[in-house]
Amino acid sequence: MPNDSRQLPAPDPVAAIATAPGRGAVGIVRVSGTGLAPLARALTGRDLAPRMATYGPFLEADGSPIDRGLALFFPAPHSYTGEDVLELQAHGGPVVLQLLLARCLAAAAEPDAASGRPRLQRLRLARPGEFTERAFLNGKLDLAQAEAVADLIDASTEAAARSASRSLSGAFSERIHALLEQLIHLRMLIEATLDFPEEEIDVLSSHDVRGQLSKLQQTLADVRSAARQGALLREGITVVIAGQPNAGKSSLLNALAGAELAIVTPVAGTTRDVVRQTIQIEGVPLHVLDTAGLRAGADGGAPLDAVESIGIERAWQHIGAADAVVWLRDLGRRDAPDYIAADEELALAMAQKVPESVPVIQVWNKQDAAPGAAVPAGTIALSARTGAGLDALRRRLLEVAGWQAGAGDGLFIARERHLQALGRAAADLDAAAALLAQPAPALDLLAEELRLAQQALGEITGEFSADDLLGVIFARFCIGK
Repeated sequence: MPNDSRQLPAPDPVAAIATAPGRGAVGIVRVSGTGLAPLARALTGRDLAPRMATYGPFLEADGSPIDRGLALFFPAPHSYTGEDVLELQAHGGPVVLQLLLARCLAAAAEPDAASGRPRLQRLRLARPGEFTERAFLNGKLDLAQAEAVADLIDASTEAAARSASRSLSGAFSERIHALLEQLIHLRMLIEATLDFPEEEIDVLSSHDVRGQLSKLQQTLADVRSAARQGALLREGITVVIAGQPNAGKSSLLNALAGAELAIVTPVAGTTRDVVRQTIQIEGVPLHVLDTAGLRAGADGGAPLDAVESIGIERAWQHIGAADAVVWLRDLGRRDAPDYIAADEELALAMAQKVPESVPVIQVWNKQDAAPGAAVPAGTIALSARTGAGLDALRRRLLEVAGWQAGAGDGLFIARERHLQALGRAAADLDAAAALLAQPAPALDLLAEELRLAQQALGEITGEFSADDLLGVIFARFCIGK
């Protein structure tokens, strides 16, 4: 559960437009702080019933309406941030919302008719993510849930959105808290033995500490596996399509995307720069890059012009930074001597420039132009024009991404930060297991390894987060969240 003992670093009330920039049917201005009832009265001309939508005008200082819409007042602690929250739902024009926000700031500084004092001290514009940061600091959300708010907004696939929603509802946090409970129990046993050595109880045997630790390690391994899948849903992988000119790279991008994104012509060198498109396969986002055709000295073609040279240079840069490379070859030209020589030269360059950890998927295109032609074992034959063989490539892309078939159900979203924390916790538990394997384990060292593992897990939900980490996380939110 969230830690209800957290306190806000500053009591200043804040306001912001809480909807995305641009025009829309509805736009929201949100205010969060303490004692917002006088401000709500000044803006709407009436007392608002808690948690009930009230329709009416939003008023200027002279009583003239800025707009008409719905006003909602959520008294603390029953609000998103845990403070008083006022939401004004107006028409979604940028000018209207800016006028309404400016009126909130001005009305806060004006003296209240009843008290003669300013209605709200020090109302200021909210920083990016500050509403959700206050929800975290006031114990309404833990840190993993708070991050899931941004992940839900940024989700690029249905599977990612559903997984982010599960994290927001607490599914990921519950798994972490279950691990922490087991870990705290183990720490209690070890540290009690350190505190009361005169009891002469063999806690390692009597409480099956080794068995408990082994079970904890397996549970953590399961959570790490699920988190890796959740991170894939959030981040996806970058796939570069590379190959000689006219291998069909742009056609393959169009076929995978299901749209005519890249220009396709029979002219070599049509693609001069990188074309990017995000597609999804089983909910996993793949950021696919179509690059300029790679030419080698053995291809016997015309000299490169300046633009094509820059395109090839950029292609190699993206290939070197990819998570996976689709090396596309032309099945119809597989026996041409000049094609074979150029392919061998480019393959050598690929081996030099692509890290060994990056998988290279060997694909032969234009199967429709060479029906029945055999391809080397371990490679994929397809036709970007007809779509034959595309499913095999999609399955292979998911495989190299590390996606487990059917893993989408019940997944929670995860970030690289979470994976690193889980990895550190696993390393600490492995070190603890190594200590327990010794004939006379050093219990003080064992206790320290368990403490470090607990600290790493606590960072995920925010129980042990440093202030600078919180700043980095919430600064990446959009204004109004």
